[in-house]
Amino acid sequence: MNYQWYPGHMTKAKRMMQEDIKLVDLVIELVDARIPMSSRNPDIDELGKNKSRIVLLNKSDLADPAVNKDWMKYFKEKGIHVLEINARSGMGIKSINGVVQEACKEKIERDRKRGIINRPVRAMVVGIPNVGKSTFINSFAGKACAKTGNKPGVTKGKQWIRLNKSLELLDTPGILWPKFEDQSVGKKLAYIGSMNDEIMIMDELACDLIKDLSVTYPTAISERYDIMVGEKATETLAGIAESRKCYLKGEQLDLEKAADILMDDFRAGRLGRISLEIPEIAQA
Repeated sequence: MNYQWYPGHMTKAKRMMQEDIKLVDLVIELVDARIPMSSRNPDIDELGKNKSRIVLLNKSDLADPAVNKDWMKYFKEKGIHVLEINARSGMGIKSINGVVQEACKEKIERDRKRGIINRPVRAMVVGIPNVGKSTFINSFAGKACAKTGNKPGVTKGKQWIRLNKSLELLDTPGILWPKFEDQSVGKKLAYIGSMNDEIMIMDELACDLIKDLSVTYPTAISERYDIMVGEKATETLAGIAESRKCYLKGEQLDLEKAADILMDDFRAGRLGRISLEIPEIAQA
């Protein structure tokens, strides 16, 4: 399966962000803690190259805690301010204001020298689809001010949100980039639901996930479904179908339904806390 998804509205969203970047002091980038590198859009690096940067490892409750620590170290060594958060539960949200002040202290000092006091920091919130930007903004603001949904592409336009006297946020649509040079990046984005499931062959996607987990978290599937993991991924998927009683008419196994169950379980963290990427420092 070829992993690629770049609908037309993303081109428009990218143009809009290029126009708006000059209005902001700071770029707050949400990434998925399970795949912090693959969920970083390289276009955003180019877009925010002269701005202060904060990376938020969202959904960190779904990722391996030891690997989260390695990613924190990795980004700090790159000189990027970083925080582990869970936008849904609010974990880590209270620490963000302090990190914003730290990331923008040169800008705040420049303003002070010019006699500009209490001008809010303006931050653009960016990230790929379905990484949790709107949930983060709602959690941070303490009220539902950005639409949320578990489908990629819910945020279409732009909106400014004033959080307090010292910070304003610009919400932006989730954008991918036109071509994945490395198909494993597209595959991981498909795993976490950042691409439209309707264009995916779900049983193939599930088999790819089974293969990947058999290397890094070999007991995750057998423990969840109480099955023996087969030599082939299709055998394991059939085992999941039997375990969850997924049948078509007669006794034929419904592998598509089993694939949906596996992908839902992975995305919701029911297979355990899993990280699919390890930073180079952790491998050294």
